[in-house]
Parts: sequence; C-alpha cells; structure tokens
Amino acid sequence: MTVRLTVAQALVRFLSVQYSERDGVRQRLFAGCLGIFGHGNVAGIGQALLQAELEDPDALPYILARNEQAMVHTASAFARTRDRLQTYACTASIGPGSTNMVTGAALATVNRLPVLILPSDVFATRVATPVLQELESFSAGDVSVNDAFRPVSKYFDRIWRPEQLPSALLNAMRVLTDPVETGAVTLALPQDVQAEAYDWPEELFTERTWYVARPLPEASIVDKAVDLLRASERPLIVAGGGVHYSGAEDALREFAEATGIPVAESQAGKGSLNYDHPQSVGAVGSTGTTAANALAREADLVIGIGTRYGDFTTASRTAFQNPDVRFVNINVARFDGGKHAGLPLVADAREALVSLGSALGDWAVDAKYTAHATELARNWDGIVHATYNPPAEVTAKLAEGLLTQGEVLGAVNELSAASDVVVCAAGSMPGDLHKLWRTRDPKGYHVEYGYSCMGYEIAGGLGVRLGAPDRDVFVMVGDGSYLMMSTELVTAVQENIKVIIVLVQNHGFASIGALSESLGSQRFGTSYRRRSGDGRLDGDYLPVDLAANVRSLGVDVIEVHSRAELEKAIGTAKAADGPIAIHVSTDPLIGAPDSESWWDVPVSEVSELQSTQTASAQYQESKAAQRPYLAPVKEDS
Repeated sequence: MTVRLTVAQALVRFLSVQYSERDGVRQRLFAGCLGIFGHGNVAGIGQALLQAELEDPDALPYILARNEQAMVHTASAFARTRDRLQTYACTASIGPGSTNMVTGAALATVNRLPVLILPSDVFATRVATPVLQELESFSAGDVSVNDAFRPVSKYFDRIWRPEQLPSALLNAMRVLTDPVETGAVTLALPQDVQAEAYDWPEELFTERTWYVARPLPEASIVDKAVDLLRASERPLIVAGGGVHYSGAEDALREFAEATGIPVAESQAGKGSLNYDHPQSVGAVGSTGTTAANALAREADLVIGIGTRYGDFTTASRTAFQNPDVRFVNINVARFDGGKHAGLPLVADAREALVSLGSALGDWAVDAKYTAHATELARNWDGIVHATYNPPAEVTAKLAEGLLTQGEVLGAVNELSAASDVVVCAAGSMPGDLHKLWRTRDPKGYHVEYGYSCMGYEIAGGLGVRLGAPDRDVFVMVGDGSYLMMSTELVTAVQENIKVIIVLVQNHGFASIGALSESLGSQRFGTSYRRRSGDGRLDGDYLPVDLAANVRSLGVDVIEVHSRAELEKAIGTAKAADGPIAIHVSTDPLIGAPDSESWWDVPVSEVSELQSTQTASAQYQESKAAQRPYLAPVKEDS
C-alpha cells in the first residue's frame, strides 16, 4: 500500500514517528521543529507542518525562531540537556536563511550533539535558474551554498528526487542516534522537490525505534588499565562530557570513593561530582582550579573519561608535567581513546567504570595522596568564597554602582536552587564559571565551550528550559554576546519559556580585552567607545541602554546597582512565571583568581611595541613547557 504525499509532508510524518531508546526508556527522537519560513520552504515544509499541526498538534510541534543560527543553538542545547537522546529539526529558507545555520551546525558537530538541519535549496529542475538568492557556480551546475554544510556536518545529503528521501532519512537517523558519529545532520531540500508529490510505501511512516547502545569494554584492555592503575602512585581522573551523556555520574562517584582517586573536570564534564565531594578537585586546565592543576602537574597516570582533551583541558599540553605520565582514555569514540598515545578503553563510560571498579577489587591509592588532594580543594574553596565576597580593599576600587563579576556569579550561585541550571558560552564568564561555580547537581552547569560561540547563551537557555521545564535556567551573558544574538528573547516571550537572563554590562569584550593585554596588544579594539579626535576608538563609552533594548523585546528587566539589589532581583526572578532579565554593571579590570596555568595564543615575534616584546618573551618561556604526550603505554605495565 502507498500513500500520496509531498516530499515535505512525507518528511514531517516520518520525523513524528521516530523514537530513541536506551536502557529500556523510549522517547520521541524529535521534540519538534524550529524554523523560519521564506519562499524556499513556506510552501514545502511550512505547509507540511501546518497540515501536521491541524491533524495532531503534538506530532511535531513547530516553534517560530527569530534567527536561523540561534535556532540550531537551541536544538543543540536541548539535545545536550536530554543526553543526546532527543533533539529538534531546524528548517530555513533558501540562501542566507540556510547559510545562517552553518555556524550552528559547526557548534553541534564540534560538541557532538545531534541536530537535524533542513536547509532549503535551489530548484532541482533548474527551469528558472538563477532563482532569487541562488549563488551560481562557474565550475559546477550541481553546487549551491548549502555545500558549505558538508565540512561541518556528520552526514550530508541533497534530495534531488523524491525516491532518494527514504534512504537519506534512514542514514540521518542512524547518525543522529550513534554516540560516536553524532553531530549535525544536513538534508538539503530543493524548494521544488519539497512540494513534489510521490506515492510512498506506508511502512515508511510506521513507528521506528533507534536503540542507543552502551558498548562494553574489552576484558583484555580492562586488565591493562587495571595494571596501570595498580602501578600508579598519583593518578588523576579527568571527567569530560561523556560522563554526563552516558549517565555515569553515580558510577564515577562510587569509583572515586572506592579508589580515593581525585576527580578533575573539563568544561563539558563539570558537575560529574558535586563540588564539595571529597574526591572533587574542580576544573582542570587553563581555566582550572589551583588544586586540580597542582595534581595534574604531578600525575603519573591520567584517566580521561569521555573527554576530547581540548587545549583548555590540557592547558595547551602543559598541564601534565610528570615525565612518566601515561594516559588511560575511556571513550565511546576510538578517535578520542587514542589521544596522547593513551590506552584506548573504548566503551560506554558507565560500563567501563563498573568493569574497572570490579576488576580493581579493594585497591586504592595511598590515603595521604587522597588527603592531600582534599586539602588542595579545600584551600581553593576558600579562594572561591573570597571571590564571591570580595574584601573591602577590592570593593573600594569599584566605581559607584559597579560589582565584580565574581560577586555576580557568587550571588547567582548561592541564591539559585541546586537543581537550577547556569548557561554560558563565550567571553570571560565561561572561564570564571569553570573555576568558581559550585555545581550541586549533574545537570546544573551548561557551558558551551567546544565552539565557544558568542550569541549561544540566550538561544541555548531556551533549549535547556525546553529540555528541563522543571528547572530554572540562569543565562549568564555579557554585553558583547548579547549584542550578537538577543532576538530569541522574542521567541521566549511568544512561547512563554521562562529563562532568567543575567545581563552583565562591562562596555566591551572583557575576556578578549584581558587576553589582548596579556599578549601586549593593550586591549586594542575591545571596548565600546566613541572615536576620539585623533581618530582612535578610545573616547567615551557608548551610551547604549541594553536594559531598554531588552524591554523593547517584551521582557521585564530589573536594573541593579548593588549586591543587595542583585540578591533581591534574583529572588524576584525566581518567583516570575515567564522570561525576565537582570541588568548589572561590572568592572572588567577585576578578574578572577589565577589558575596557575597557561593557554597557547601566539604573540607577534617582532614588534615596535615594548608591551608586545615583553609578551613575546613570556610566550616563548611558557611554550617551552609544552609536551607532545607521545610516550606509549609500556607493554610490561
């Protein structure tokens, strides 16, 4: 039997009956479709979504976005919140509407988050070429701007004919539900093909379940890892995002408690243990704690769990300085398992930890080492407390109405509930949050730092709230990121999605300003200032009223000018039943405590500026500590 539908109608119906299942728990794979319509998709996917809504509003709910890049961020944040077991589809019109999604696709793929992207495309028939918004290629007739999605997608296909749709859809679902291969999946849809009718086999639209497996570790590799652990004296765990995606938090806690091994965390892995757990030493790397970084320098064995070992995690390969350091890498992806010449324990994180714990028996590190790690973490927590509550010698330097960024983070941290979620992505706040935020719930920390995309924050906050509607979501965003992508506040108002925006005004790019200064570039081009009489951008600060801008988008704003006002505003925001914003100004020159770590950003080798010459000399000195991490695991270990 067949059913006659357009390609777009068939696509929508297919997506509405896809399910994922892990550990016996089954859920719809697609929570809905985010989109913006134009002439490329309004008569195709737009018509199909309307028809689906009239038949069953819950089948594939449509959410009207305001920015195409932002809606992909929303889908990515939702997928991360749902441990990659659910996601959204995203549709946009031909040309700029579609290419606006390329950055979102890159973010999803870098962070290995499943998102289905449906960009509209040129006419397959080419009867009216070139059509509006078509970029003609002088060298190939089958190329369109959507080919830009190829390098940032884990799977790409273009549906030139209706007959191609079923195989493309099945491949798309395969990739979206594969923990190793997942990322952005792009199905480019020529606008005429979207509206073309075809007789589809009915079985295409029957419910289909995609099983998300938990790969088990190979016993012989577990034995080798056990030998390495037993031979180590100062092992350190680096918990990455894979701990969360596999739901391995309890397994990690039990493993750490049994062995006494301290646990450090990457950005994606933060919250793997609660901040006050005896084995938790907090963030590691360039934005890490002094506790984790001190242990990393001396570690003779690093057990990476679900981490890609990004340069911030390894402090650009300067974090682990022990000449005999070796790596055991627990990861579902062999690509990551082999990094740093490590022993690749290719498996689901939860299953690998259970197997390791069982094989180790009652082995544990020396109690003095565990106590030392706990003492380092306790000392760091005292530094965090002083940053949350700066002493008089710090606050006396502040202009009236200004707070430190540490104060703002501290107030939100201490007055939010343990189950609330903090969201951030770019600027100085991700680093400060990584080292300072006291995470009390595995899902309480959501910082996008794989792509560190400015503008992710508000859109990502919507995705987190959609994925966790019972949690309050605090979106921490600086004025730089806010000005890049604030329009999803309108979507929040339309859908009444409660997010609490903490908008930190510091008149420019605080993070890149501090980096610029450290590199000898004197914060050039990082402040929002008028052009002065000599032609430089060093005049008065711009009179931009961001609070008024937020209000113009339909969101209530509370403006605060003191710590007491901020604390009262947080309480008011918690009690609100819709989106709300808190506007606070901070001093960008008062930074967070030092991580005693490094990040590799090249400095000009020659310059007439003394500041750059000094920075270059310091750079060469720091770079000398970089290590290749190429030593293989000893076979006799």
